[in-house]
Amino acid sequence: MNLWKNAIADNPLIAILRGLEPANALDVADTLVAAGFRIIEVPLNSPDPLESIEAIARKHGENTVIGAGTVLNEQQVSDVVSAGGQIIVSPNMNPAVGKRAIELGAHWCPGVLTPTEAFSALEIGASVLKFFPAELVPPKAIAAMRAVLPKETVVAAVGGITPDTMGEYHRAGSNGFGLGSALFKPSYGLEELAQRARDFVEAYSDLRCG
Repeated sequence: MNLWKNAIADNPLIAILRGLEPANALDVADTLVAAGFRIIEVPLNSPDPLESIEAIARKHGENTVIGAGTVLNEQQVSDVVSAGGQIIVSPNMNPAVGKRAIELGAHWCPGVLTPTEAFSALEIGASVLKFFPAELVPPKAIAAMRAVLPKETVVAAVGGITPDTMGEYHRAGSNGFGLGSALFKPSYGLEELAQRARDFVEAYSDLRCG
């Protein structure tokens, strides 16, 4: 089983580290990995994001999937992969971004809202359909989409997700979740981050075992 499939099967929670400073990148990544996270995303609108991605990938890349979020064009895809990134996450469904990511061997996770976007992304080769923002896609909508998507499709709800709101989305068919400010903010200390990370991992474990 390759790293991506292993990470998704083990813990499909995506840590979104918007605003991460390179000086704190390894401490934050260490804390998340220790809590059980296997997928880490550094949005490109963070300070010097490629520096953080490179540092985290160098230390944790063998067992953790590292990549970037808010990837909007083909050049950014190339830059992220050159820095060691393996996952390309976007807020939108840009075919050019997807094709470039797949060409370079990265996993593409586009933001989608409609069946047209979802199926178009799958045809290009998306690894994950990121339903974003989740506030606009209630669990009933995820369930309706699940009824027509291929069974093997990996669906992640992203936006406003907390340990308390994961359950309804999970029951509706969301395989994974992108976790933003409820998990990480630059202002959170490492102890607070560790507790938030544990809360998410435990909540997801309970859902999977329930």
